[in-house]
Amino acid sequence: MQANGAGQGQNSELSCLNSAQNGESSTAGGAHSNGLLSSTNNGTTVTTNNGVPSSGNSVVSTGTTLGSETGSSMKKKKRLSQSDEDVIRLIGQHLHGLGLNQTVDLLMQESGCRLEHPSATKFRNHVMEGEWDKAESDLNELRTLMHSPNAIVRMKFLLLQQKYLEYLEDGKVLEALHVLRAELTPLKYNTERIHVLSGYLMCSHSDDLRAKAEWEGKGLSSRSKLLDKLQTYLPPSVMLPPRRLQTLLRQAVELQRDRCLYHNTKLDSSLESVSLLVDHVCSRKQFPCYTQQILTEHCNEVWFCKFSNDGTKLASGSKDTTVIIWQVDPETHQLKQLKTLEGHAYGVSYLAWSPDDAYLIACGPDDCSELWLWNVQTGELRTKMSQSHEDSLTSVAWNPDGKRFVTGGQRGQFYQCDLDGNLLDSWEGVRVQCLWCLSDSKTVLASDTHQRIRGYNFEDLTDRNIVQEDHPIMSFTVSKNGRLALLNVATQGVHLWDLQDRVLVRKYQGVTQGFYTIHSCFGGHNEDFIASGSEDHKVYIWHKRSELPIAELTGHTRTVNCVSWNPMLPGLMASASDDGTVRVWGPAPFSDSQDAEGLSECCSMDS
Repeated sequence: MQANGAGQGQNSELSCLNSAQNGESSTAGGAHSNGLLSSTNNGTTVTTNNGVPSSGNSVVSTGTTLGSETGSSMKKKKRLSQSDEDVIRLIGQHLHGLGLNQTVDLLMQESGCRLEHPSATKFRNHVMEGEWDKAESDLNELRTLMHSPNAIVRMKFLLLQQKYLEYLEDGKVLEALHVLRAELTPLKYNTERIHVLSGYLMCSHSDDLRAKAEWEGKGLSSRSKLLDKLQTYLPPSVMLPPRRLQTLLRQAVELQRDRCLYHNTKLDSSLESVSLLVDHVCSRKQFPCYTQQILTEHCNEVWFCKFSNDGTKLASGSKDTTVIIWQVDPETHQLKQLKTLEGHAYGVSYLAWSPDDAYLIACGPDDCSELWLWNVQTGELRTKMSQSHEDSLTSVAWNPDGKRFVTGGQRGQFYQCDLDGNLLDSWEGVRVQCLWCLSDSKTVLASDTHQRIRGYNFEDLTDRNIVQEDHPIMSFTVSKNGRLALLNVATQGVHLWDLQDRVLVRKYQGVTQGFYTIHSCFGGHNEDFIASGSEDHKVYIWHKRSELPIAELTGHTRTVNCVSWNPMLPGLMASASDDGTVRVWGPAPFSDSQDAEGLSECCSMDS
């Protein structure tokens, strides 16, 4: 397709007219210099938009008339550059879409430009009016202006398809059948689609036809969409791609958002929600790098924290042998203690929410052979699982079906179990450090003591190497789409891997990590950010594409073991530390005094 890449200046009629033609309206075929059809009403020129008359107000020239001379000499108009011509045409197209047709006329006359080729204008109007025979005839005129002769066949096919569907909707079955047999089939193009179209002859009524064809029905809307498809085959010098100016502006806004280090909100893709007068920029004050709360209910080191999948709760696990469930207030985003789950003799070093957040599994450190499965709603223990006292069950991951989970540890245990703790499958001799179940419900990723991540399939008992590091992988997590893995590597820090291509994408700088297990996370809107704890008592945040941190959060007084970003509230994050606290991070408070105080907590390192 050649919608945007075709060259300019293909035909002398397509580029701007020279200065001698400036101010003259080309009246051949009833078209203005902008190429749009017009009609004459009592001597007053009235432009039309796809055949619909606009207001009949005449244009009154002021002070300076087009092409006028002052004295004996006329200043020669400067020839427009190609980029200037393009901009004028883009503005003209946009104004035409707003119905300001007389303004477009004046713009094209004064600049000496033409909005589009007259043949393209005829074609546009015939398509919008449903005059299919004339539109098909217009294609012959357009043939010489196109780079690809094959495009004519495709355009003709799209025209005839619309014609066929409109006949069917009008109940003109014989006419539709004629189009199918005598016009579409002889094209010998897309025979598979023709077979589908022939099936629509069996539709009993128009609603049935629209549903099966996934078509809006006869009218301006479906014809506009048809025209958008047809325009992709025409060089932009002949007919501009649809809504080209809006497309360029939208791309510019999206690029600015992508380059914005702190952009963390979902914005409407339409241009109405942004100002085009200033560049897009997000303040660091809108980013979750200010302490909102310090949760001090644990009485020993806090080893892990994790928000629920729906973002309404946070679970924290501690060396003090308890799990605390916190409720997130949907309005204030403040957390309050909901339940305390007790009895974990070895402490709690890992937690995993079930996909529906109904259950929570808690694991202990290396010498713990037990796994606890809690009912979050009732606070009751559903399952306490232990296969052997020799086991070390330190990691767990839920199958996406919510009915099974896998667990394992560094002593060579690797089990798949049901909700009652019954053993479904096991993998012998795999020393597991961390686990993750992919969305295919078959593949389990496991980091092992050989500094690698392997994929294990419990159904056909196959396994394969996916990631190989040079140092121990202490923990890892996987993005929602299953494409990226975030690894905390001993003495190396945080690494980003592409699981599909099996390549190391990025090494994030700044974090201090020895051989402690630290858990990092993806977060923010569209998972554009990465956060990790560190042994230097800080929380580090990076933009996914930048190796240098965009923020270092201070406040903890000992190693930060785990960071969790709320999956539903991009501005809310929690971190767990050996200092016995969980810190909740959010945007800067509103008041100026608090603002100034909060700024000291966030050390930005803009790259």
